[in-house]
Amino acid sequence: MSLLHPNLIAFMAVVERKTVQDAAKKIGLTQTGVTQRIRALEKELLTTLFIRSRSGMKLTVEGESLHRYCQSAVELEGQLVFESTQQEIALTISGPSSLMRSRVIPNVSGLLKKYPFLRVQFDLMDQQSAVHKLKNGTSQIVLVRSPNVALEMDSRILRPERYILVGPMAWKKRSIKDILQNETIIDFDQNDTYTFDFLEKYRLQDQIQSSRHYVNNTDALASMIADGAGYSVLAQELASELINRKLLVDLQPGKFLDLTDICLAWYPRPEMPAYFKDILNVLK
Repeated sequence: MSLLHPNLIAFMAVVERKTVQDAAKKIGLTQTGVTQRIRALEKELLTTLFIRSRSGMKLTVEGESLHRYCQSAVELEGQLVFESTQQEIALTISGPSSLMRSRVIPNVSGLLKKYPFLRVQFDLMDQQSAVHKLKNGTSQIVLVRSPNVALEMDSRILRPERYILVGPMAWKKRSIKDILQNETIIDFDQNDTYTFDFLEKYRLQDQIQSSRHYVNNTDALASMIADGAGYSVLAQELASELINRKLLVDLQPGKFLDLTDICLAWYPRPEMPAYFKDILNVLK
C-alpha cells in the first residue's frame, strides 16, 4: 500500500539513491521510465525538481518542499497501517452446517493466531441458501450452490461434498430392500432432495415409502437416525465420525452422491486484505 502517486514514488527513489539508474533498480523500472515520471511531475508542477551534479541528483528548493510533503504522506501511511492492525475486524462466513463443521471452521480457526485482530462469526445455515446474507451485507463469505451465485459476485467451486446413505447401527444386518420398504426417510424439509437423488442414482427410489420425517438441523437429524427413527444421507465427513463411534452404519458401502456445484462466493475486492485472501485460499 502507498498513498503516493507512482510519479512521486519515482521522485522519492531518485532522492534516496541519488541517481536515475539506481532509482530505476529500486522500483523496477527502466531509466527512461523514471526520467519520464520525473519530467511528468515537473511539467504538472511547473517547476524543476532536480539539478544534475557530479555527486548525483540534487534537489532544488521546490524539490525539497515536495520531498517534505512526500515524507509526511509516508508517515501518515505508516500510522494508518498501524492503526488498522490494532482494530478488530468482524467477518461472517455462512453456509451448510456439514461443510462449515468439516472444512470451514477447522481451517479458518487455524488462521486466527496469524490475524489476532480478526473476529469471525461462523453462521451455520441448513434451511435456505446463504446468498441473501451476502447480498444484504450480513455475511462476507458464503457457501452456496453455484446456480445461486449472482453475476456481480466472485466465486470458486469447492471440491465435491460426498453424501452416503446411513441408518442406525441396529440395522446393520438388515437388507436394503427391507429398510426401504418399511422405514421412513428423514430429511431437512420438503425441498430437500438429497436422499431421493441418492436412491434414484442407484435405482432404489421405487421401493421407498412416500412420506418423510423432517428436522432442520444436522445434529438432530443424525440423532434421530441413531435412535432408529429412519434413514437419510449425511455428508461423509460427518457420517464417518458417527460410524466410527458405532452410532450409525453405512447402508450402501461404496455408494455415494457427490454434490459438485458447491462454491465459495464473495463480492469482488480490488484490493483484497491479506486475511481475506488467506481465508479463501484455505477453503478448498
